Amino acid sequence: MTEQFETGGAVLSRSQVNVVRLTGLAGIVGGIVMIIVAIVAWFGVSSQLRAENIVIPDDAPIFAGKVVDGPIDAYVQAGVIDMHAREMADGKTYAELDRDDPLRATVMDASFLRASLFTSVIAFGVALFAGGVGVLFVLFGWSVRVMVPPLPKTA
Repeated sequence: MTEQFETGGAVLSRSQVNVVRLTGLAGIVGGIVMIIVAIVAWFGVSSQLRAENIVIPDDAPIFAGKVVDGPIDAYVQAGVIDMHAREMADGKTYAELDRDDPLRATVMDASFLRASLFTSVIAFGVALFAGGVGVLFVLFGWSVRVMVPPLPKTA
C-alpha cells in the first residue's frame, strides 16, 4: 500500500507531495528568471533610447529639455513629433497628403519615428508585465511550497 500524507486537508502520496513541491520550486525559479529578464529588457531599451540623444523640445507639454529614456517621455516625444508634422502639413497625415506633395516624405519620416517610439513604449510595457507575472510566479510557488511542507525522511 502507498504511504499517504495529510497536507493542508488533502491526502497525498509521497510522489504527489514531491511533484507539488517541485512545481512550486519551478514557479519560484521561473518567476525569478522572468523578473531578471524584465529588468534587463527595461534597462536595455532605456539605454538604446538614451544613446539616440533625443531631447524633448521646449514646446512639449511636459519634460521639455529631457533626454528620452523611458516610456512616458518616449510617448510625449511621439506626440510632439505628431504635432510638428501636422503643423507642417496643415493638419494632414501622410495618407491624406497628395503623392506629389514635397512634405509627404517628411511627414512619412515623422510617422516612422513615432512608430519607433511607440514600439519602445510597448517594449517597456511588456517588460513591466513580465516582471509582474514573475512576482506572481514567485508568490504562487512559495505559497504552494508552504501549503505542502517537506515530508520527513524515510529510513
